[in-house]
Amino acid sequence: MSQHGYVATPPYSQSQPGMGGYPAGFGSTTSQPHYGHYGGTGHLKPVSSPHGPSIPLGHPPPSPAQFSQTSLQNGVYNPGNQMSSYAAPSPGSAQPPSFQSHGSHPQPMYQNTAPASFTQQVVSQIGAMKISGYGSSQAPSQNDPSLPGPPLQPSFQGSHPQQRLPHISSPPSQGMSVAPAVPLATMPPGGAVPPPPGMNINHAGLNQGSIGYQQIPGQPPMAGYPPQQGGIYGGQQRGVQPNYPGAPGTYPGAPVTGGQLAGPPQKKLDPDSIPSPIQVIEEDKLRRSGQLFATNSRGQVPPLVTTKCVVQDQGNASPRFIRCTTYCFPSTADMAKQSQIPLAAVIKPFAALPANEAPICVVNHGETGPIRCNRCKAYMSPLMQFIEGGRKYQCGFCSCVNEVPPFYFQHLDHIGRRLDHYDKPELSLGSYEFVATLDYCKNNKPPAPPAFIFMIDVSYSSIKNGCVKLICEELKTLLDKLPRADEAETSAIRVGFVTYNKVLHFYNLKSSLAQPQMLVVSDTGEMFVPLLDGFLVDVHESQNVIHNLLDQIPEIFAETSESETVFAPVIQAGLEAVKAAECSGKLFIFHSSLPTAEAPGKLRNRDDRKLVNTDKEKVLFQSQSNFYETLAKDCVASSCCVDVFLFPNQFVDVTTMGVVPLATGGSLYKYNNFQIHSDGEHFLNDLRKDVQKPIGFDAIMRVRTNTGFRATEFLGSMYMNNTTDVELAAIDCDKAITVEFKHDDKLNEEYGALIQCALLYTNVAGQRRLRIHNLALNCSSQHNDLYKSCETDALINFLAKSAYKAILSQPLKIVKEILVNQTAHILACYRKNCANPSSAGQLILPEAMKLLPIYMNCLLKSYVLLASPDIPTDERTFQRLLVTSMDVEGTQSFFYPRLIPIHKIDVNSEEIPAALRCSEDRLVDGGIFLLANGINMFLWLGLNTQPELIQGIFNVPTFAHINTESTSLPELDNPYSRKIRMIIDNLRSQSPYSMKLIILKQKEKTEGIFRHFLVEDKGIHGGASYVDFLCSVHKEIRQLLT
Repeated sequence: MSQHGYVATPPYSQSQPGMGGYPAGFGSTTSQPHYGHYGGTGHLKPVSSPHGPSIPLGHPPPSPAQFSQTSLQNGVYNPGNQMSSYAAPSPGSAQPPSFQSHGSHPQPMYQNTAPASFTQQVVSQIGAMKISGYGSSQAPSQNDPSLPGPPLQPSFQGSHPQQRLPHISSPPSQGMSVAPAVPLATMPPGGAVPPPPGMNINHAGLNQGSIGYQQIPGQPPMAGYPPQQGGIYGGQQRGVQPNYPGAPGTYPGAPVTGGQLAGPPQKKLDPDSIPSPIQVIEEDKLRRSGQLFATNSRGQVPPLVTTKCVVQDQGNASPRFIRCTTYCFPSTADMAKQSQIPLAAVIKPFAALPANEAPICVVNHGETGPIRCNRCKAYMSPLMQFIEGGRKYQCGFCSCVNEVPPFYFQHLDHIGRRLDHYDKPELSLGSYEFVATLDYCKNNKPPAPPAFIFMIDVSYSSIKNGCVKLICEELKTLLDKLPRADEAETSAIRVGFVTYNKVLHFYNLKSSLAQPQMLVVSDTGEMFVPLLDGFLVDVHESQNVIHNLLDQIPEIFAETSESETVFAPVIQAGLEAVKAAECSGKLFIFHSSLPTAEAPGKLRNRDDRKLVNTDKEKVLFQSQSNFYETLAKDCVASSCCVDVFLFPNQFVDVTTMGVVPLATGGSLYKYNNFQIHSDGEHFLNDLRKDVQKPIGFDAIMRVRTNTGFRATEFLGSMYMNNTTDVELAAIDCDKAITVEFKHDDKLNEEYGALIQCALLYTNVAGQRRLRIHNLALNCSSQHNDLYKSCETDALINFLAKSAYKAILSQPLKIVKEILVNQTAHILACYRKNCANPSSAGQLILPEAMKLLPIYMNCLLKSYVLLASPDIPTDERTFQRLLVTSMDVEGTQSFFYPRLIPIHKIDVNSEEIPAALRCSEDRLVDGGIFLLANGINMFLWLGLNTQPELIQGIFNVPTFAHINTESTSLPELDNPYSRKIRMIIDNLRSQSPYSMKLIILKQKEKTEGIFRHFLVEDKGIHGGASYVDFLCSVHKEIRQLLT
């Protein structure tokens, strides 16, 4: 591979260095491990995350029977279902139950069983932390100590006030002596580099001096880190390897072995001394909430996604449409290789805008259509420069000089700007729409209005649980709320209906009929639509016939005994109907079970959890056959989007059934063990949101850039037939596409990095439109500028989607190791190139990325990357599909949930109590806590909750009377009830998914799943605590810098 640019091949399909294709950039490219790379061959440096097996104490994690398919609701325990409780002492045992106390002196649920020496080192590492702002340069130290020795004296860098934390001492280690660190090449097998005696955390600023490094013979100056043992991925490790955190016996919390004797209890580290997402979020709100964010400057870093502000478009796209991993791109490929920061943008073309922001402007140039560059085909934008008195313009993307069409000519003012600059949205705004001409339409014909087809499973299980009747009743009112074009009185969308089990039933709903007519297709091998006229109808013209049908469907199939279903033929039927009508469309499929009936696309039960923690685990995330991939391709070609609502009682192979929704821009919803009283409202809220959300059909998206870099990788709910065009059967306001960029030349710092996203689509009225989003970023040859312009939330969105794609072809262990490696590599590059010289025992984090370790740890502990047989395969796949289409706000709340202390609400204020850190230490016996992550929502009740709160919220006198099987709160006329219901509604309105409320009581059996979402603690299914992971990352950084 050329050292002067990136390669454009897909990063996971073949051998290719670096995450998304980056070479390592530190040291020799032939001997250096390639951080952040999910493909390739060779040898892997065994850097593993501290997420290995452990021996937890306290509550045991649920057994497979406890964490079964039938005890989950969208990935969480369903209290309404039967579930075995945790192991308790026998009746005759004198041992008390090992319940966790949530008092003022909480003890960790999972005790740290690390050897005393390691625990002592970990505690002393962070014992004297300090937090600083932007620092000033100091003289580099040429002999920073890297070996254990006397405690380092805390030193303060920078000119900003800093917080000096008390030193946490610990008793001497017992049973194991700590050997001094040895060079990498002579390290004995299993030997670990001991951590420093004092680890100080600096949220360091920029413009600091660099630290001296040993020069590699034969390499150019500052080429990078010394070569490491091993190659890239696969194969056996050669020679002696360093023992990384996470390796058996060395990770924090590892079981005590023969040579490792547990010492006395250590003093608990104050978690407030390490970076907190809550603190960062609240500080950003305090600084920028409610303010105006004008997009008139290149490379501005926007407020965090959690901060509410008003965005004013002044030439660059709103961050609601595009967010980047960094707003200052490195000017060269070599600099990008060194930093290892992925260059990516999360694009949400249809993002909903709040009422207090201007809507997207529409530009109509008539039959001539939009003005475009003759060479690169970029659309007219504020990034174009008019010259020669306005007769020509120079393209900002390819520098081609183009003639201005006569109808578009306008004179320039004294600064070279057109006199009508502010009158034309395409010259003054970052986001706008063009009305497309017939040249942008299929077959040069105007598109027909789209169709919605509702396809209802009427097998035995769907009838028995009441799902069919619930759907039919809801559709009577929901069909009056279909999406419609701006200012249109009614929706132009036509609707059709199909019911099915082993055979398919089509319905003629022509308005002239008194009753609907059923047509049955029993040959599912060769699917066809038995009628054209009368299948897709106008909702208002055929309203009476539709209502008659919805009344009759539950009655017609009330006595059915058919339990087998088909699935692929259902999609084929909808696809054929859309083709015959020559329109785009969306299928709403309501399905209950694994499709085992003899038909195309028949699936078998392959839920083999023995594959977990093996090299074959990736098979669980791969489709059973290529049939559904081919079907998805056909759907995209005909602009047929598929949404699937699953109501399973057991394994349904979400991996395979989710292929078509993922490729067509659709959505997937799942309701395990569906019961109307507990899940009905949850499902209906999801259905209402899904049907009514803004949507575009038959879409093609292309991302253009200026000279020097290009888009090379696309991640999201979409399909790609080539390397440049993103094809979407439909795209709605919640879907985001994450795009990775790579250099192919040097970027000019004067012109910056320019991005234009063009989306061609059909709106709900059948009109062809072009939506354009433009964004100008800075470029720099200084690492300082790169790091201070990063956005960690967008970075985690990219890393999560990349990792979730990589597990389709790479062992899970390798993917997790790459994530840990890249985290350490990014922070080590900052330490090397930006940070003030300091003791090697200090952990220095860039201000803009100080949350990277905790967010990375949360990603590693997600269901998808947790190799635990206790977690159902369908749940892991379901969450993988959800995250793949998430925007930055979605992934931020998903990986780090909001924990709100409800007992602290002020009923006289509209403010919501500030969220707390997601740790068991924050829970109190007398508290009520609401936890939400965009998919799940819990209300946790402490044993000593105040009776007046219980009465005000639940309308019952005591804690014991609270019904935990309820999934909603009673609507009571008191301030407590109104306030908490307002908070819940507010959280639900911010998520594409209607989170089902699960009520949990402290020390009851259902409390276990709640603990999984306390992401700063040690995971109940594996995974390190935040403190342990931070220590392990610090060791990784030190090894890279040594």
